[in-house]
Amino acid sequence: MFGKPWATALTIGVMAVAIALPLGLWAALANVERFTGSVQESRQISLFLKTSVAADRARALGDELRGRADIASVELRTPEQGLAELRERGGLGEAIDALGAGGNPLPSLLVVTPKGDEALLAGSLKNLPEVDVVQHDAGWRQRLDGWLRFGGRLALVLAALLGLGALLVVGNTVRLDIQSRREEIGVLQLLGASDGFIRRPFLYLGACYGLVAGALALTLLTAADWSLRAPLAELAGSYGSGFELQGFNPIQALAIVLGAGLLGWLGAGFVTGHYLRQTRPTT
Repeated sequence: MFGKPWATALTIGVMAVAIALPLGLWAALANVERFTGSVQESRQISLFLKTSVAADRARALGDELRGRADIASVELRTPEQGLAELRERGGLGEAIDALGAGGNPLPSLLVVTPKGDEALLAGSLKNLPEVDVVQHDAGWRQRLDGWLRFGGRLALVLAALLGLGALLVVGNTVRLDIQSRREEIGVLQLLGASDGFIRRPFLYLGACYGLVAGALALTLLTAADWSLRAPLAELAGSYGSGFELQGFNPIQALAIVLGAGLLGWLGAGFVTGHYLRQTRPTT
């Protein structure tokens, strides 16, 4: 490897990129899924009551809904609570103060957590006379889940294709090395060396290519992670979120490097075995 640094660098570089691409996509999907996890897990339905509904009636309606078999819980948020939340989180303190004696324009809100089919429950709650607006994001979550599943399948397809490409790269590099040593291999065969003895150095060579390429792929992904972490944290902070990118833990990193080494080992093994079967001397 050190005797032909340019060819070694090309082989390792191509393998590293082939490994990094599907891993980067997989890591991005994992972060997106983690970021949207609270949204996906949330099945709550928000019932905005008509402004004419009094607080006592809103509480009574909440008690009635709690008695339904298809509802797990109901939380009442009064107009005063909604106004206080806007004042604290929405940055609308001055605008709220400007309302003055105009009163509180916010309606009462019932946050319903369903037990069964949330879409069916949302449709039935729309028919309540006290309800003005039903907010339910199940359709958006289903589309998001569909995109995440598609992205996961795409990552698997890319991993298979690029993994095959890495195998071919290692195989071609080892094939060239075998061609340059064919006279030496022929002498070893005539002296009675076993196929395993001849194959072993090339297997080690392929494994070394894979291990170094796996480490380089992790280095590239770590550099990309660090370059994106600060602007993403700033963007998430503008929305009041503390979300940060999450990279590979030590166990995952070790598995990636060992998997890349195994990939190089297999590529070298296939090529070397094919060559030895063709050149085995007949008795």
